[in-house]
Amino acid sequence: MLLKSLLTLLPIAWLIVALAGLKLPGHKACLAALAIAAVLALTLWRMPAVDCATSALEGFAAALWPIILVIIAAIYTYNLSVRTGAMDVIKRMLAGVSRDERVIILLIGWCFGGFLEGMAGFGTAIAIPASMLVVMGMEPVTACLVCMLANAFPTAFGSVGIPTVTLAGVTGLDPMPLAFTTVVQMLPFMLLMPFLMVIVGCGGVKALSGVTGLALAAGASFVLPQLLVARFLGPELAVIVGSVFSLAVTLALARLRAGRPVPAEYDMGSPAQPSAASDKGMPPLIACLPFILIFVLLLLTSKLAPPVNGFLSAFSSTFKISTAESAGMTSFSWVNTPGVLIFLAALIGGCAQKAGARLMWDTLAATVRQMSKTIITIMSVLAVAKIMTYSGMISDMANLFVTITGACYPFFAPVIAAIGAFVTGSGTNTEVLLGRLQTEAAGAIGASQLWLAAANSTGAGIGKILSPQCIATAAAAVGLTGQDSKLLEAVLKWALLMLVLACLIVGLLQGAAAAL
Repeated sequence: MLLKSLLTLLPIAWLIVALAGLKLPGHKACLAALAIAAVLALTLWRMPAVDCATSALEGFAAALWPIILVIIAAIYTYNLSVRTGAMDVIKRMLAGVSRDERVIILLIGWCFGGFLEGMAGFGTAIAIPASMLVVMGMEPVTACLVCMLANAFPTAFGSVGIPTVTLAGVTGLDPMPLAFTTVVQMLPFMLLMPFLMVIVGCGGVKALSGVTGLALAAGASFVLPQLLVARFLGPELAVIVGSVFSLAVTLALARLRAGRPVPAEYDMGSPAQPSAASDKGMPPLIACLPFILIFVLLLLTSKLAPPVNGFLSAFSSTFKISTAESAGMTSFSWVNTPGVLIFLAALIGGCAQKAGARLMWDTLAATVRQMSKTIITIMSVLAVAKIMTYSGMISDMANLFVTITGACYPFFAPVIAAIGAFVTGSGTNTEVLLGRLQTEAAGAIGASQLWLAAANSTGAGIGKILSPQCIATAAAAVGLTGQDSKLLEAVLKWALLMLVLACLIVGLLQGAAAAL
């Protein structure tokens, strides 16, 4: 039984070795992981072949809609803005705020990325900010790295709080104290992350010189409003309000710094010269229109606007795809899903920017070609996740950790969640898979159910940025498709450091609470 439980780690171990050690392209590594998971499920876990095949099919479907849809939509929006010349205009606008690379990292990667995660999720918070940073002149791997780090902890409240709302539903906990406990647990990370982004993005600790106060303000102005919203309103608005406050504060402080000289190593240079398209005098409002519309459409169709949200939610279908006994229904929202809304924003914005139908179509075709390997990667990863879940492999893996660690389990709770998120690439799916296990383990050892449920969110955010799905999304956004190993190598040490800190925070504070 011990050997069988240990073998549940084989698909995950393979992915780490294949990507970090063998440097295989993501789509090849993930296809092999799918084969390994299927063989294990069919043999050791005696999963019926039909259940295995239909579980993989459910994974393919869940990957295509909405995850791949929203990623293609986000990258299409960016690509179309490049072809119309709007990105040149946006770059000059951002350079008008500051030419300091450190400030731009905080504004785009931290504030704007947090907002996109709060509103949409599904990869937009990495794909769009990373591509914008590359346009500003940042090296692609570095741009992806800072945006992935920034995305780790807002994930718990992404897509209008869906992961935490889901966790509350799975565990039966009250969502308001759960949201508050989650933010408290993540508070040290939210304060430290802007500092880490500057250090990682700009070549070391020395980059903090002159921007320490700005980094502290960016983190504090994000997490303090988030804390209040979680305490009094619940999880839905926590990251949205926090990111908007942080953007306002960071932007205001950046403008106050406008007259200061920028050190040469952090100077992103003068604004780009207009391209042929933008030289025609594209107004800044028109250049930004697709991104403004993304904000407006996501806001108007979210749960913050119940009548619209309720009406559009009716355009959905629910199917039972997997025949596995533990499988549930799979729902598809055909209109009120971020990918559709982002596509709509891109098309309206493209028309306003005078992009013809041929340019829009050619850009879409080029985007799909650009994403082809990423599509294979994400479909394979979701199929692995469904097979491992419905066969019982994930449950056996988690139970192994609980059995081995005993009373020390709180120190390992984030690790279990991180493994779950590494497999699924999703904070929400990790809450579904492991949220109940965390609260049951808490009850068994006399720990706080709220605290260990929050630990599931903390670990899931860290595991998500290591997942092949997340890495493939980031790579595709900046033109590094097939070079997933570079990004995994870049983010791995920082994610492991955050995971160790998370384990210490969860374990030590739980121990202190128990002692009191």
